[in-house]
Amino acid sequence: MNPEPLIRMANQIARAFAAQSPEAAVASTAAHIRLFWGPRMRQGLRDVLASGGHGLDPMARQAAESLAEKRVAG
Repeated sequence: MNPEPLIRMANQIARAFAAQSPEAAVASTAAHIRLFWGPRMRQGLRDVLASGGHGLDPMARQAAESLAEKRVAG
């Protein structure tokens, strides 16, 4: 799967929630990805993160890290 569209979409979602507090924006971004992205898309985002997260805006990266941490813990 080409990571560029996933990176672009994750960044757009993070920007949509940027008016919230940083913690709430990260949580909202992660929740949106968890609820509306399919398993292949979420795996693609994990792959982007595993390869260094290049291209992800800080808030999108934090949301991806949050999702990865919850997956490992749960």
